[in-house]
Amino acid sequence: MDSRQLGYFLAVVDQEGFVRAAEHLHLAQPSLSQAIRALERQLDTPLFHRHSRGVTLTEAGRALVGPARQVVRDLQTAGETINAVKGLRHGRIDVVSMPSPAIAPLSDLISDFGRRAPAVTVNVVAAATAERTLEIVHSGSCEIGVLGTPYPLHDANLTTRRLRSQRFVLITSGNDDSPEGTLRREELAGRRLIVGPRGTGMRLLIEEMRSHGVDLSVVVETEHREQVLTLVANGVGSAVLTDGWASVARRMGLRVLDLEPPAHLDLWMVTRQAPITPAAQEFWDMVAQDDQST
Repeated sequence: MDSRQLGYFLAVVDQEGFVRAAEHLHLAQPSLSQAIRALERQLDTPLFHRHSRGVTLTEAGRALVGPARQVVRDLQTAGETINAVKGLRHGRIDVVSMPSPAIAPLSDLISDFGRRAPAVTVNVVAAATAERTLEIVHSGSCEIGVLGTPYPLHDANLTTRRLRSQRFVLITSGNDDSPEGTLRREELAGRRLIVGPRGTGMRLLIEEMRSHGVDLSVVVETEHREQVLTLVANGVGSAVLTDGWASVARRMGLRVLDLEPPAHLDLWMVTRQAPITPAAQEFWDMVAQDDQST
């Protein structure tokens, strides 16, 4: 068993099948299948159930995912550590982020980091919920996670850093005749809303308002957060988002109204307590230094 085989195994897991994994690896599918079969023979157990709809992990396969990711990540860390000693600043950081913090502050953080380490590639993966973000960091697929939650974040297996909080606002059509300033939550009664999936901060706030008797109707539920503002601009409905989206919304000619009483989403950056690559450590340290200077 070697790191190449483990990388192939993880590609099949992450791409959810041999066809997409082979394309991702720029490898002929028979060669990939042969390599996985060889790994299974060495381990003396099947790693995948193969069926007409694709593949699913066996119990042994599920058990291998975590250790395999750690091996691949450790080899990446070792290589980048040597490069750092040699004065090279190349590398790659895999970051998973929920949509709102991806707009702000992650975009600004990546811009700042790009000026410090222009040869490092930052790969950003999307996750719809805080739970999914944490799951991806725990699995080792990404070294750093950026997420938002209305509740305190406690995870004994992760190192966490609170970034800031964002206030929830109502984003509505430019033709909306609501008065300037703020809206009380009860004034949202009768609104047609575009919402994200269950478990997101916006959805939790909407459910809270409904539980207090505010009559709200959901007209669109979408996992594609970037679609929400376009739907608002097209007059489909309004949306409750964090103020991280406010500047983009205003550039689209939409109105942004504060809600009273206010509700906030706390933004966090997380990483596993296992060693991370030098590039990821530099990114983490940059954020920590920026926090201390503000």
